[in-house]
Amino acid sequence: MTKTARILLVDDQEMMREALAQHLASQSGFDVVASVPNHERAIEAAREHHPDVALLDIEVPGLDCFVAAREIQQQSPSTRIVFLSAFCRDHYIEQALEVGAAGYIVKGEEPGVLHQAIETVGDGGRFFSEAVENRLVLGDDGLTVRSPGATRAASLTQRELEILRYIAVGMSKKEVAALVDLSVRTVDAHVRNIMDKLDLHDRVELARFAIHEGISPQ
Repeated sequence: MTKTARILLVDDQEMMREALAQHLASQSGFDVVASVPNHERAIEAAREHHPDVALLDIEVPGLDCFVAAREIQQQSPSTRIVFLSAFCRDHYIEQALEVGAAGYIVKGEEPGVLHQAIETVGDGGRFFSEAVENRLVLGDDGLTVRSPGATRAASLTQRELEILRYIAVGMSKKEVAALVDLSVRTVDAHVRNIMDKLDLHDRVELARFAIHEGISPQ
């Protein structure tokens, strides 16, 4: 890179977040301008600092990371999004591409991979872990997941997927309603629609389905 990359880091595990922030800050050409525990705080930090690169952990509880990515891009259009995840799941990759992610890194890679990703993305390119890149194909519509399998999850709208993810991790309908700025009645209607579409009948079945499909982390 020809300039210092200003980085926003999001991870709910404090020790991991601080360790990664310190590691990145020690590297030439990297400046960690904000290190926060959730995506709500990430939106605030993006508005304040306008980082070059935002590293968003997909599995952070609370506000959905893909919803947060859209909001960050609205608050700071020049910020490029790189998702971090312990999982290489088609459903995650598809959503990352839908929100215009510049990268997707699978946790456990060598530190140099993340360094290269930040440098590449900061210079305007795109970077994906090899496992993710192997799932991608470049077509007329841009990058897409290679031969994604048709699943019941494909019948859900983006709003339904978002609500399913929150319900599956144990949030109440009231908590979900407050988070997505909908009434409890509307959330309840969405949950009923999700159950009807998936032919599922309670929250336990919803959670199992979400984990199996990669909609919610285990």
